[in-house]
Amino acid sequence: MKRIVLISCVSRKGTTKTKAKDLYKGPLFTNSLAYGQALKPDKIFILSAHYHLLDLDKEIEPYDVTLSYVSPEKREKKPKLKVLTKDEAKKWGQEVLKQLGNVADLKNDTFIILAGQSYLEPIKNGLTKIEEPLQGIVQGKRPGKLKELLSEINDKRTA
Repeated sequence: MKRIVLISCVSRKGTTKTKAKDLYKGPLFTNSLAYGQALKPDKIFILSAHYHLLDLDKEIEPYDVTLSYVSPEKREKKPKLKVLTKDEAKKWGQEVLKQLGNVADLKNDTFIILAGQSYLEPIKNGLTKIEEPLQGIVQGKRPGKLKELLSEINDKRTA
C-alpha cells in the first residue's frame, strides 16, 4: 500500500511555463508541499483545476481556473477567471480519478488530502482511504496549521 499526498493548486501563480511545483506561489502551496514532502510519501500530486492531476515536475503553462467559490467582487477583478460549474467539477473529478487509477490503487492506497472541500468533494467517493490533516481548518488558517504540523514532524525526527 502506498501513501499519496494530494495538494490543491492555488490562485497565485508565476507568469511563465515551468514545473508545476514551481508555478504555484504563496504560503498555502509552499507549506502544503513542505509538509507533504516531510511525510515521506510514495508520491505527491497537485490537484489542478485546469490540468487535473499533476506530477510535481510536469511543465505547465499558467492558467486561471478554479473549483473554489469566488465572490462576485473577485470575479469582477479577474474577468479571465474560469470557475467550474458543478457539472464541470464532477467531470473534473472523474478525470482525476481516472488519472489516479493509472498510478495508484484507489481502494488500498492511503490518500493524504491537503486541499479544500471543493477539490476533495468531486473525488472523495472514488477513494477508500483518506486522511485529512486540515479537516475543519478554514482556508486562511491552513498555512499556519501546516507550519505547526511540519514543526511536529521535525521535532519528532530530532528527538
